[in-house]
Amino acid sequence: MVQFGKWLRRQIEQSLPEWQDQFLRYKELKRCVKALSGVCPPLPAEEAEFVAEVDAETEKINSFFLDQEEEFIIRHRELQNDIKRALDPRAAGAVAPAQHEAEVAAIRREIVNFHGVMVLLLNYSSINYIGLAKILKKYDKRTGAMLRLPVMETVLQQPFFKTETVSQLVRECEAMMEAVFPEAPEGQAAAAALAVAEAEQSIFRSTVAALLTMQDVRKGSSTRGSHSLPPLNLPDSDWLRSFEPPFPIPTR
Repeated sequence: MVQFGKWLRRQIEQSLPEWQDQFLRYKELKRCVKALSGVCPPLPAEEAEFVAEVDAETEKINSFFLDQEEEFIIRHRELQNDIKRALDPRAAGAVAPAQHEAEVAAIRREIVNFHGVMVLLLNYSSINYIGLAKILKKYDKRTGAMLRLPVMETVLQQPFFKTETVSQLVRECEAMMEAVFPEAPEGQAAAAALAVAEAEQSIFRSTVAALLTMQDVRKGSSTRGSHSLPPLNLPDSDWLRSFEPPFPIPTR
């Protein structure tokens, strides 16, 4: 069984290079837990220091998530305008057919890349949630405390966990794909988009597969409770589900 820390490192390495410093510093928090005296109940100073470290990591994750979400909202609006202009018959007639097709092809690539990055942000949210739950479980096991439940209840209210807006943008982006692949037979527009995705963004497949694995693991839990990981807000998309899930999340 692969340890969670190694699994997490693999997930981070598969993300965008410029995002990798924005993930939970699980390894460093694990060192903090190991450095505790281990007395039960934990020393107030030790617990305060650990909670401060967790709060700082949570704030970092929130800040990054909100920045990305804001950029996505702006880019989504820009893409809507680009599509409207590109599909306007007057715009198509104003330039040579080859030039117009090149412009539409560029929009297609941009939409698929945009969709892929938004899926990565959903994955980012889920990975960090799981990491926080895991490190708090280790803290409770080390100290005999009951810190995990109250902290995770506050995490459920954190901005990075509120993925409804990004999930909605993903669904709307898929509708955009249908608009810019009108010549494809019914049901094949998504397949054409996937071909573009594989050519444009090599990590797209692995990140979507990671999302599906997380959802499957949570769905299969028979002991769901306050400590359980909640279901993902994964967009309902047949072509996302065409990916095969990778390795399951380690339990330790």
